Amino acid sequence: MSQQTFPRPLRWSLLAAPVAGALVLAGCSGSGDSGSSDEPEAGAGFTVMVAQANDADDFYAQTLSKFSEETGIEVEVIPYPSDSYNTQVTTQLQAGNAADMMILAPGTGQPISVVTLAEAGFLAPLGGASADVVPADSTAQYEVDGELYAQPTALIPVGLVYNDGAADAAGISEYPASYEDMLEACATARDGGLSFTVLAGAIPFNTGLMSMLISATRVYEGTPDWNEQRAAGEVTFADSDGWQETLEDIVEMNESGCFQDGVAGGTFDNITAGLGGGTSLSAAVPGNAATSIGEAAGTDLTVRSFPPADGQSDYVLASANYAWAVNAEADEAKQESMQQFLDWVSTPEQAVAFAELSGAVPIVGGTPDNLLAPYAPIGSLIESGATAGIPNAAWPNPAVYDALGVGVQGLLTGQKTVDQVLEEMDAAWG
Repeated sequence: MSQQTFPRPLRWSLLAAPVAGALVLAGCSGSGDSGSSDEPEAGAGFTVMVAQANDADDFYAQTLSKFSEETGIEVEVIPYPSDSYNTQVTTQLQAGNAADMMILAPGTGQPISVVTLAEAGFLAPLGGASADVVPADSTAQYEVDGELYAQPTALIPVGLVYNDGAADAAGISEYPASYEDMLEACATARDGGLSFTVLAGAIPFNTGLMSMLISATRVYEGTPDWNEQRAAGEVTFADSDGWQETLEDIVEMNESGCFQDGVAGGTFDNITAGLGGGTSLSAAVPGNAATSIGEAAGTDLTVRSFPPADGQSDYVLASANYAWAVNAEADEAKQESMQQFLDWVSTPEQAVAFAELSGAVPIVGGTPDNLLAPYAPIGSLIESGATAGIPNAAWPNPAVYDALGVGVQGLLTGQKTVDQVLEEMDAAWG
């Protein structure tokens, strides 16, 4: 079973909606008669399914459109709302009617994880340049029996996406340097009719992500190989002081008014509206949301490390959280075209362009000079390697993350205790 090896300090060269519809992208050379016998015949067209959080979140389509224009290969992009994407992928793969290519999550910890789906026979192995862009310490999250089944898109730092302007207007002139400072900032925000953090409490994915973000400093900063120890049976969630502290912090934040009113019923729409409208100062979302939400709202957002507690240092989650993968049912001609795309998008020029469009950090070709502005507050952490990979990528099955996300919902409503949630995570680990 694949387990995560936490990366060495990350090199800069190895730096992750509307109702479902289809967008057809065709290059001007097309698949028909171009009028010139000197132009090579375009390869077979293919379809791609992607998650799309809002209308402006179209970086996959823009990238595929550029490829189509350059090669003449027709590409049909099929977007699905982010909150239903996992279900769409797994349902369509099982029914045999999924798109030729799709965006998946590395590792084993989610329903759409690469290793899980590859072991089930749903994915085709990759060749070409794909192996060259997989971070050396993350190969186990992309391989099964020595074959590669996905290609990472970009490095996605995950932190608290922060509205500096709204915070300043609320009287919070500096981002909290410590957890205790953050609790004080929560009170200040409340006094101004705002919330320090907006949480999609009704969405287990987001409650789980908030928990993992906190665990970066509480667990992985001091014990970067904690997942490996858990896999070896040397530690458990229930006996971990760091995981206890992680969930106790969420309870305390809720009791201290850090979250918005009605947090247990919160959705992704609340996050977009809260951050974009300045009614909430932060949210636990992937760092590229700082770009997409900020551009849509016309405001500048930054990405921050969750404030450490006493005795801890700043630490942030940063890993290749999304990957291109090919449906095993796609015919040979389509697979050749998709490998051509993967080779194209893995070049430094296109990797940097994709990162700029998606609000991420390039998987190859990145330098401190082309780090996007929202990441400036955590740039030194990324460069120095003060980062942990997204923890659940190495968890053995999606049930562990489900237990965390649903468990935190229970903490918000008072229906569960911290001990119960951690025991349920251990039981789900199996």
